[in-house]
Amino acid sequence: MSDLKKKKIEKSDTEWRSQLSPEQYHVTRKGGTERAFTGPYWDSKDNGVYHCVCCERPLFHSDTKFDSGTGWPSYHSPVDADAVTEHADRSWFMTRTEIKCADCDAHLGHVFNDGPQPTGLRYCMNGTALTFRKDGAGK
Repeated sequence: MSDLKKKKIEKSDTEWRSQLSPEQYHVTRKGGTERAFTGPYWDSKDNGVYHCVCCERPLFHSDTKFDSGTGWPSYHSPVDADAVTEHADRSWFMTRTEIKCADCDAHLGHVFNDGPQPTGLRYCMNGTALTFRKDGAGK
């Protein structure tokens, strides 16, 4: 593996707006949240990998997905430790840990300490921030 650090994907606001739907833009670039039980993938049970809707970075494998009862797709761990980054979020009169895509800084959701084993974490993601590829579907 190379010692070179991967360069962040940076685009102008205009470029992001032209690439994404209005809802995808609101969630990923402005830190929005889709309403529970309305976004894609919250109840998906297909086998495959969930990717960042902005840059296609693989983020979560379906093997780590579980029904959290929250109405958002939830996972106990990302595909690898470098897939996402954590940031303090002090909005809405509370402190939470925001999760962003490591490659493009897209807002994905939040992580909480009430998930299942093996990690005890619940990565509660906005389905709008994700795309899905079934196993065997290629890139």
